[in-house]
Amino acid sequence: MHPWRHAARETFFEATPAACRVSPVGERDEHESLFANQAELTSSMETGAEHTLIIRTPDDFHLHLRDGPMLEAVAPISAAQFGRALIMPNLNPPVRTVRDALAYRERIMAAIHGGQSEVPHAPSFEPLMALYLTDGTTPEMVREAAASKVVKAYKLYPAGATTNSAAGVTSLEGLYPALNAMADCGIVLCIHGESTAKDVDPFDREAHFVQQTLPGLMAAAPKLRVVLEHCTTKQAVEFVSNFPEDRIAGTLTCHHLMYTRAALFEGSRLRPHMYCLPVLKAEEHRSALLHAIKHNEKGRFFLGTDSAPHLEKDKSTPKEGCAAGVFSAPCAMELYAEIFDSVNALEKLEAFCSLNGAAFYGLEPNKGSMKLAKRARSVADSVPVHPLGSAIVPIRAGHEVAWTCSRIEK
Repeated sequence: MHPWRHAARETFFEATPAACRVSPVGERDEHESLFANQAELTSSMETGAEHTLIIRTPDDFHLHLRDGPMLEAVAPISAAQFGRALIMPNLNPPVRTVRDALAYRERIMAAIHGGQSEVPHAPSFEPLMALYLTDGTTPEMVREAAASKVVKAYKLYPAGATTNSAAGVTSLEGLYPALNAMADCGIVLCIHGESTAKDVDPFDREAHFVQQTLPGLMAAAPKLRVVLEHCTTKQAVEFVSNFPEDRIAGTLTCHHLMYTRAALFEGSRLRPHMYCLPVLKAEEHRSALLHAIKHNEKGRFFLGTDSAPHLEKDKSTPKEGCAAGVFSAPCAMELYAEIFDSVNALEKLEAFCSLNGAAFYGLEPNKGSMKLAKRARSVADSVPVHPLGSAIVPIRAGHEVAWTCSRIEK
């Protein structure tokens, strides 16, 4: 039995048969969804057509690539699946300035075209840069970021909330001028929405932030566009869904859509490669995420893998503790296809992966396309990082995914 099915009886959902084939990108209007013709899709499924679908090239609006040898190992993997990705800035030291972002972008492009990975790089990949918000971020810094054209967002990490967040925000009040400057300049604020108060249970940190902090932030910057990153709770889904203005969105990861907290303890053993922040939640919250992708008429939810690689030795260090992060890049799109297939919503996959995020960030959809075939393939046991003498263990390592995907360039 598959580990994600066996890991938690409460997480089990059986993949349902679905066969669909839609027209290539070039046969539709440039801005029209490939699944615009619902009748075509339904007819294809009913007549038993090939288990294949073609969507516009997807984007990943929440990706960790790290730096140095690890960057060289993982960047080509994401570039093989996605046309663009919003790159998280929580390096050590963080990416705080335009100069930092430009230098990091150069290293990313060099890694894609000459890194360690054996994955062939895609013909086109664009890193979208995010800057690390600190207590010292000023309106002038925001305006410089906007003028650079490569910076699309600032990332708010509450200090101490996750990996390399020690330099994060300790108080929002002093940042309101900078937040309003973001609104004026069209820069998006991406939020790791968790409370860091010591008296808040780790499983309640997102709900606490959404209920106690987020409403005040939205009111204090009334024109600011906000992405609540990696939503994991019904409270987050409800806030994003019910907000009265179209200036908030949420990203959803494949692992939070697919697993519950029971996966952390599968087989009565601690599973460090399933530990992430925000932590996996109970079934009621996962169900809310699945409901969100099925009923996403406003387009407020879109793909953000939060693929966060850590060396295997850092996921199992007794003294230092387990690093937080799930590495999903090697099979991210295959897993999203499994998830949408499981809830009979394949016709909504393209909007979630390729259209909603681009629209929120004011970008044109990608020109190329991706083919997804319902054909199982194996996921590697690990991705080696040779100079560091270690490796990164991906989600579903050593097991199969039900779909196989490949980029198609125009």
